[in-house]
Amino acid sequence: MYETTRTVAGVEIIPLCDAVGPMGESLRRPLPETFPGSPPALWDHVRAEAPDVFGPDGEWVLRFHCFVLRVPHGPTILVDTGLGPEDSPAASWAPVPGGLLGALAGVGLAATDIDTVVLTHLHSDHASGAVVKGEPVFANARHLVQRDELGWLDAGGGPVLDDVVEPLRGAGLLDAVTGKARLAPAVEIVPTPGHTPGHQSVVVGDDALVVAGDVVLHPVQLADPSVTYVYDDDQAAAAATRTALLSRLRARGGVLAAPHLHVPFVSVPDVWTAHDG
Repeated sequence: MYETTRTVAGVEIIPLCDAVGPMGESLRRPLPETFPGSPPALWDHVRAEAPDVFGPDGEWVLRFHCFVLRVPHGPTILVDTGLGPEDSPAASWAPVPGGLLGALAGVGLAATDIDTVVLTHLHSDHASGAVVKGEPVFANARHLVQRDELGWLDAGGGPVLDDVVEPLRGAGLLDAVTGKARLAPAVEIVPTPGHTPGHQSVVVGDDALVVAGDVVLHPVQLADPSVTYVYDDDQAAAAATRTALLSRLRARGGVLAAPHLHVPFVSVPDVWTAHDG
């Protein structure tokens, strides 16, 4: 059983499990193809270290976590909104419906208690839970997205734009962020591009803990940050971002909070040191 909360710089970070399951057939590939540049010996090591990541046929079993940050005398912040309902934009490939609202209730929170929503990026498994049946779920919250991310999605179109972004815009709840933004004395948004052009992460303390969205997707990238992901928008930029982030966390003894890993909190020194050499 993994830890259910962490407290850093007075901020309580609570993981909320939205769903667990493999990718649907539309996106599923053999793992060495999903993560190019990963040799067989590396997969043997990861299977031994993190067997819960693999299903009965060796497929990747993803966790879909969102995170709540409770700031003393400050905002209640939700990082990502998960898969959403059965007919959400994530339904084509992910194990919908998500259970975010039930998970929030389990820690004593309602949707109306959320003051700020940070969307790390605008992929369907991170943003679809923000709007249900055309109505914003977190109606009291500002929804923060990097300006570059919005420009990228506006140019490409698609269900997340139509079903999530436009309703938030129409309700006046969507704020475009350019670069870093401070949400509380110990909480800051920072750009972490590569997986998408405007991907962002949430830093708590002085790199003591980073809620990193899809900077790291699988334990194989903890073992070797240079391993790329086939669905990254810019694989080279994503690898550079991942390497730099893990280096900072390792130097500071920091913790990675990542939505798709088998555990929501990873001590970077412990994991990465285990794979050195």
